[in-house]
Amino acid sequence: MQAGEWIDEAKKNAAAEAYRSALASAYLAFFHAARTVLFRDGVREKSHYCVGVYLEKYVEQNVLEEKWVMLFDRMRSARHTDQYSFHPHPSPEEVESAMKAAESFIERIARLMRKTTKNR
Repeated sequence: MQAGEWIDEAKKNAAAEAYRSALASAYLAFFHAARTVLFRDGVREKSHYCVGVYLEKYVEQNVLEEKWVMLFDRMRSARHTDQYSFHPHPSPEEVESAMKAAESFIERIARLMRKTTKNR
């Protein structure tokens, strides 16, 4: 799964103290995990914002908790801020937290995929 490869990339970047790259890689793990749901549903969306909006469909169906969509949006915003503004670099602690959150998000999306695939 591409999301797992991005987590590995984030860990390598963090180990090399490339924290901006690590944060971006952690976000891409979120993004690609979420996109697996869209791809499975036959949706080919590339807008990062719209991917989060699409996940709301599963919240409305009560098969995904709202906190996961909010976490995705927070990570999307953090990546956007880091990439397009002049804020300070993320701290090692922020990066570690983002990587752990990404791993949890990937696990939750995998459970969602298993549950919703069975119900199709």
